[in-house]
Amino acid sequence: MDLFVYGTLMSHALLAAVAGPGRLNATPADLDGYARHPVKDNVVPFIVATPGASCDGILWRGLTADQVRRLDAYEGAFGYTLEDVTVSVVGQEVQARCYMPPPGFVAGEGAWSLQKWQANHLAPAILAAQELFSHRPLPDHGALRRMWPMIEARAWAKHRAVAAPASIRRDATPEDVRIVAAGPPLGSFFRLQGVDLTHRRFDGKQSHLLVRETFLGVDAAIVLPYDPVRDVVVLVEQFRMGPLMRQDPNPWMLEPVAGIVDARETPQDTARRELLEEAGLTLRHLEPVSAYYASPGASTDFMYSYIGLCNVPQAGPYLGGLADEGEDLRLHPIPLDDALKLADTGEVATGPLVLLLNWLARHRDRLRAMS
Repeated sequence: MDLFVYGTLMSHALLAAVAGPGRLNATPADLDGYARHPVKDNVVPFIVATPGASCDGILWRGLTADQVRRLDAYEGAFGYTLEDVTVSVVGQEVQARCYMPPPGFVAGEGAWSLQKWQANHLAPAILAAQELFSHRPLPDHGALRRMWPMIEARAWAKHRAVAAPASIRRDATPEDVRIVAAGPPLGSFFRLQGVDLTHRRFDGKQSHLLVRETFLGVDAAIVLPYDPVRDVVVLVEQFRMGPLMRQDPNPWMLEPVAGIVDARETPQDTARRELLEEAGLTLRHLEPVSAYYASPGASTDFMYSYIGLCNVPQAGPYLGGLADEGEDLRLHPIPLDDALKLADTGEVATGPLVLLLNWLARHRDRLRAMS
């Protein structure tokens, strides 16, 4: 099949990740009678029939049936449908197919640029495609639509990962770890993946084959609301599955405000958004505390933690969270010293909150002087 594309699939690297094995033959082409526009509040473009206009793109020639099947999974889940088109290649008319967008897109301002998109979004887009096609079997369109936000969040988490200092620990190189085999990940929201690997030991030798399973989570922003004038923090109480499945008699936990760092969102933006959504509080200043793996032995979860300076007018517990996200939260404004006592008694039993409370106790005077 010959396929005309006008957006992100003009990128050879992304097309290769989506279409999979096989030769890719690219030819510049134009689709007359259509104009390309950026989708409002999105990073992708769409085309719309426009008399007198012409849209440049790429004609991928000779795609195999398996490549088309993968492309259908990738594009079809979001309402794109294959249609016959006639494109112009060096002045010659050529019959091709094109994924036409679903109705309802609203055009944003300006022009869409492949170069700009590749600079800012190509790497995580490839990572998302790689996760999608690691599924065995591929999810149907409905399942993929539900899974896609988490697939993208994990892709951006991988893209966000950078090497932290290695002053006393090993300064690792890619050759230090060898993946021997990786099974297909399981799960539709969070995922579990089995991996067989070896790594370089501290004595310089190679380890024996290690059979491991890893929980594939996401990045999260954690923020403890703090009113430095009243010396009050706000704790979030909610039901949690982890304690329930451990058979904890009380699965209602006290935690900081927290949320998944969505694709194309910074951890700081997430902290600000979640503070408003969960606790109804407006941030005045975001104080970075630390960024860390929650449980690196078995999980990819990575947390960016902050103290959020804000005004806390409430004196007693109040309800919060977004109903459309199924959140049932109770917020507890309490003096910092009382919260520290809860950590000492064990009533606060979540690691991020214990960390933030103790960090705040050490830095309280400085933060109060800022207000």
